Amino acid sequence: MQHETGTRAEALDALDEGILRALSVDARASYAEIGAVVSLSAPAVKRRVDRLRARGVVRGFTVRLDPAALGWSTEAFIELFCHGSTSPATMQAAVEHYPEVVSASTVTGDVDLMVQVRARDMRHLERVVERLAAEPFVARTRSTIVLSALVRRPEVPPALAD
Repeated sequence: MQHETGTRAEALDALDEGILRALSVDARASYAEIGAVVSLSAPAVKRRVDRLRARGVVRGFTVRLDPAALGWSTEAFIELFCHGSTSPATMQAAVEHYPEVVSASTVTGDVDLMVQVRARDMRHLERVVERLAAEPFVARTRSTIVLSALVRRPEVPPALAD
């Protein structure tokens, strides 16, 4: 398994996985609360979390918000088809400036870039699609609007899920 820095990543043991699972459910849980779940003392949990952070397994702690409650109720996936061979760095530099972009990934197949966006409404979404289509490297776009989000998981690898 490769780490983002290119070094060999250490395997996670069952206690680390339990700690990560607890943090993914509630990043505000105290070390004592997590320790009660994984049968460790609070100081032992803290040492393990510190090691997981130092290794880059835990990159930060955050809050999960409800986009609709914040006025971002329209969601779509936009496929970008690029001219020639556009580098991932060029694509990233362009789309990371859009506050509406939730995620962007290069993908296999005919599509070059898959972008997940959130917007206030359909008109706002239309403007985002128009701006993306106007990027110099974009040949065309295809959009799919989300009707219902059926499954949303925190960023926990499947091996850690119950």
